[in-house]
Amino acid sequence: MMTVGSAAALMAATAFVVLVIFIVRLLMQVSKTMTKVDKLVNEANTTITVITKDVDVLSRQVEGLLVKSNELLEDVNGKVATIDPLFEAVADLGESVSELNHSSKKLVRKVSSVGKTSLQNGVASQVGKTAYKFFRKRKTEEV
Repeated sequence: MMTVGSAAALMAATAFVVLVIFIVRLLMQVSKTMTKVDKLVNEANTTITVITKDVDVLSRQVEGLLVKSNELLEDVNGKVATIDPLFEAVADLGESVSELNHSSKKLVRKVSSVGKTSLQNGVASQVGKTAYKFFRKRKTEEV
């Protein structure tokens, strides 16, 4: 028969075997989980590597665009600086044309005024000549 000591040993051995089986199953689950985590970490590293390369390419392209933009801006500023005197000259020309127009109007008024006076003087002169001829003719007829 079994003694109490052997029964306790058998129970302890059974408990130990059950504990070992649970620990083995737990370790297998942990192992599967760690494998999945390892795969995820590898995928994350691969993705980060790809993203890093893409970001490097993008940063180089952006840097090139900034350089070209700066060059273009300098070119535009240079051209605007060259065009500024042209606009000033056009503005001055506009003022000169306006002054010339004003002066022309004054001249036309003066010439028109002189023309009227000349016309009046011309008519008076003709009347005077005719009267002179008339009186001269009369004077010669009287003598």
